[in-house]
Amino acid sequence: MLTLTLPASGQPADTDEPLTSKLRKAFRQVDGLEEVRLEVRGGVAVLRGTVPSLEAKYQAEELATKLEGVLAVDNGLTVENRVSERITPALSSLYDKLSSILSFLPLLLVAGVLFTLFIGMGSVFTRWDWFFSRFSDNVFVQDLLKQVTWFIFAIVGSLVALEVLEATALVGALLGTAGVFGIAIGFAFRDMAENSLASVLLSLRQPFSPNDHVVIDGNEGKVVRLTSRATILLTLDGNHLRLPNSSVFKAVILNYTRNPERRFTFQVGIGVDEELAPAQALAVKTLLESPGIIEEPRPQCLVQNLGDSNVVLELLAWVDQEKSEYLKVRSEAVRRVKEAFDEAGIEMPEPIYRVRNQALTPPQEKKKPTKVAETGVGPDVEPERHLERLIQDERVSARPDLLDEQGTIE
Repeated sequence: MLTLTLPASGQPADTDEPLTSKLRKAFRQVDGLEEVRLEVRGGVAVLRGTVPSLEAKYQAEELATKLEGVLAVDNGLTVENRVSERITPALSSLYDKLSSILSFLPLLLVAGVLFTLFIGMGSVFTRWDWFFSRFSDNVFVQDLLKQVTWFIFAIVGSLVALEVLEATALVGALLGTAGVFGIAIGFAFRDMAENSLASVLLSLRQPFSPNDHVVIDGNEGKVVRLTSRATILLTLDGNHLRLPNSSVFKAVILNYTRNPERRFTFQVGIGVDEELAPAQALAVKTLLESPGIIEEPRPQCLVQNLGDSNVVLELLAWVDQEKSEYLKVRSEAVRRVKEAFDEAGIEMPEPIYRVRNQALTPPQEKKKPTKVAETGVGPDVEPERHLERLIQDERVSARPDLLDEQGTIE
């Protein structure tokens, strides 16, 4: 193949020999072109011989064309197709690579031993519970410190191994890759990360304790335990309720147990013709005599509203939840106030309009309340312990959670 390059001016023949020398020197620097026979004649580079590949043939032509003073290239090179000529260089290259790997194996073995040693040291160190318990009594915080410690040992072991292999330049690339990978993982497991972080903060703050009666975003129940992902409640119906810790951490939490004294209220309607002061005094006296109601703060009876057919009284009283069951005390108080008003003849009319024709219908006497036979057994206002037993049994059988019963409560 002949490649022609039109010169700007004529090429002197006495420059052929220097060009031949320069071109031969350039070919000797390229693998596969050392044995090429070449000569420059009147500015034309004549190439003869064999080369190992088609790529080498085109490379030789390119080198000759770029040489200043060469006007054309007569590329008569042929590609070597003999199997022995192709296999021998490949085998030689493979042998060199295997030799390099074998010579590298001792260093690789030493680096692997050092990395394994650091990993083993990290595993042994993280088993020293007494050491990590000095920093925090919280089980989750201790586990987090153990993981961070193991990770530090792994990083140091990796750096030492890379230093032995003289491959510390890979650290930057690995850190960059780890950064990109960490961002991707962060987006993929964002909810899991939020729950884990919220678990740490909740375990440190402890806004509630086991068996506390709480309301979290409208979800009512008693606290069973706090895990690394969720807060588990036992509803008043005896059902398990799992709330994500990220939601619990940001939620408004109402804790009924933190203060054992809890107030209840209920309303009573009396007739508009009744005297209010005696009715209020009777209600307060009845509440004080009702079991489970404490004297301080003192019960109250307030006039809440004046209706068309009745006057609405609001009764307020306090219960010590450690000694009495809240709902039972309230129920007993409502029953006693109703009976006291009936015995006193205080009318509790229905909120409807009634038309009376006094000229035609004689006034009717008020019915006396029907007495119920006494059973000899006092009202039951004892605290309900069934849910507490269920929670205690579950906490004993389940793994230790993140709530520390002896820890500081927020």
